[in-house]
Amino acid sequence: MESREIKNKETWEGFLGQCEEKTFLQSWNWGEFQGLEGNKIWRFGVYDSNNLLAVALVIKIKAKRGSFLFVPHGPMVKSKIKNQKSKILETLLMGLKRIAKEERVDFIRVSPIWEKNEDNRRVFENLGFRKAPIHMHPELSWELSIIPSEQELLMNMRKTTRYLIRQALKNEDIDIIQSQNAEDLEIFDKINQETVKRHQFIPFSLSYLRNEFLAFQPDNQISIFLGNYKGEMIASGIFVFWQGIGFYHHGASLLKYPKIPVVYSLQWEAIKEAKKRNCHIFNFWGIAPEKERSHPWAGLSLFKKGFGGYSKEYVPAQDFPLSNKYWLTFIFEKLRKMKRGL
Repeated sequence: MESREIKNKETWEGFLGQCEEKTFLQSWNWGEFQGLEGNKIWRFGVYDSNNLLAVALVIKIKAKRGSFLFVPHGPMVKSKIKNQKSKILETLLMGLKRIAKEERVDFIRVSPIWEKNEDNRRVFENLGFRKAPIHMHPELSWELSIIPSEQELLMNMRKTTRYLIRQALKNEDIDIIQSQNAEDLEIFDKINQETVKRHQFIPFSLSYLRNEFLAFQPDNQISIFLGNYKGEMIASGIFVFWQGIGFYHHGASLLKYPKIPVVYSLQWEAIKEAKKRNCHIFNFWGIAPEKERSHPWAGLSLFKKGFGGYSKEYVPAQDFPLSNKYWLTFIFEKLRKMKRGL
């Protein structure tokens, strides 16, 4: 096996179409977004002769505490050859080490979208990886099959969720708007700033959101949903639609009208839009572990689960240290995780 760079979008996206487990974090357009953010990227393919077995989008992350190469929710491995994961990862690692030396980074971080089990964990351990001190992207997510009819989906929801959606549908003062206008990101950002004050987290900048939108917009893979109540925008969400999956990536809401179920109606409209786009899965993104009721995401997780579905848990983020400076990052991120209550 050998790793080579892939420069062709059709080759990249065509291969991902053959992968069972995937998220848009390995899509071609996520790479374009990283470029807009000023990050250096590589798109590697692992080949056996001319047979493409796996791909990995690699991003160089620059940080004062230590720069690193990052593989978000990858590498993506063709569904039929999962028994070759160890050799594929070893081949990819050899290529990453070469890039790491040229770029003078301190470690390599991989956030795999591989099922959390002992076999997959050992693939990393046997190659010298160690568990990262903090996650970069969801390692526990909530998904819903949206192949059933709208009526069946409603019946499979939590009773309270179903009731609130139906109440919203009857309320003529609630209006859910889908937008393809990047200027409406300012509305999302305004609502999000209020959400930040309420939950005390570090938000993505408006520039970040705009670059993400502009990267996916040319292929009609992203939408802004706005929740309007009596002429006032009180909720918003940003959704990505890619390779038959709808993703709830960003969400924000006001508490001005706590008894008005705008957020439920907004989420339901996004699910219906995913169905219209022939998506078969709706991914609600990250949730809190079941038993951690004090987790910062506990309330949001309860909201997501109310729509029905199932959880997916992946192997935790893995680090491959390359210099002693890595341990400064390790300590910093460990402390940051404790401070966030994660």
